[in-house]
Amino acid sequence: MRIPTEPIGSIPRPPELIQEFMTGSGENPKLTALYDEAVRDTIARFEATGSPVITDGEQRKYHNFWTYCVQGLSNTDPEGFKIPFVAGHVRRMLRLVKGPFRYQRYADVYIDFAKRYTKLPIKQAVISPSALSLMYPADPLPGYSRDEFITDLLNEHVTEIRRCLQKGAHCVQIDFTEGRLAIKIDPSGNLLNSFIDLNNLALSRLTAEERARIGVHTCPGGDLDSTHSADVDYAELLPSLFELKVTNFYIALAGEQDRPHVLKIIREYMKPAQRIFVGVVAPINPYIETPEEICERIIEAANYIPIDQLGTTDDCGFSPFCDDISTTRDTAFAKIRARVQGTSLAEKFLGGGR
Repeated sequence: MRIPTEPIGSIPRPPELIQEFMTGSGENPKLTALYDEAVRDTIARFEATGSPVITDGEQRKYHNFWTYCVQGLSNTDPEGFKIPFVAGHVRRMLRLVKGPFRYQRYADVYIDFAKRYTKLPIKQAVISPSALSLMYPADPLPGYSRDEFITDLLNEHVTEIRRCLQKGAHCVQIDFTEGRLAIKIDPSGNLLNSFIDLNNLALSRLTAEERARIGVHTCPGGDLDSTHSADVDYAELLPSLFELKVTNFYIALAGEQDRPHVLKIIREYMKPAQRIFVGVVAPINPYIETPEEICERIIEAANYIPIDQLGTTDDCGFSPFCDDISTTRDTAFAKIRARVQGTSLAEKFLGGGR
């Protein structure tokens, strides 16, 4: 496609997988078989949508998109940083209780599983260093300073990205859902700027060729049909976001109340070498968009973003947390199919370029 289209990542898990995971303990043979079948079925259904780039649906990401790499570490406590959602529920980050900091697993292992079932380009999402930085407590850990933690964190993040690229990932997406939340926590912008600086420290260690295959995803959160920061104006985030040293930006847009307002901000602050994948599908809305509606959204975006810098995506993953069954698998794939078809319609209308 001349207008590239990509998913964000997660697809709701099959009910039997969720039940076994929530009631079982660890990697038992039954759970392993269910994971394998979930990945196989997810990829087959992804391919059936016509999507040129696919994911494994994050079926094997233990618990969620946020803690998959550290889940199970013996030097952590579950009562860490809280993310409150508008619907009233709370999700938590793990808390580090002693050093050193190391990943329990790297995301390239998911590529290994996915490649068993497809020859299509595979996109791999990874969590940002800024999100994981919230694991370090406010009071310094004895014998393990925050500076030492940050050094280890950056090393682990860069290692994970490189492992994914070496395994043949089409692109690596850094999930940065905490960007908009940072403004809600600290309206001064200091927390957000510290997040941007930290992520850029990691990105600066990568080559220009590597950064060309890396993107960042931002959204107001999406879990159990709720968000954590949709009330934060994109005007507070996007100017800083476009300072990140990546090529691709995946920006939730379909669920925004005033899309032209956001598009004007994007037009003002985006840089010539950056590609903007605008969200044209709202995962937390049960309504299934039609290809024609998606086409109209893309044409709207093309009034603000040069066509050679425009792409399309979903606003967010469909199930970032493993127990989220507020959206069905059928609905998720119907929305993805509509995005693919709507992007194709917009391509024909726009002539593939300007």
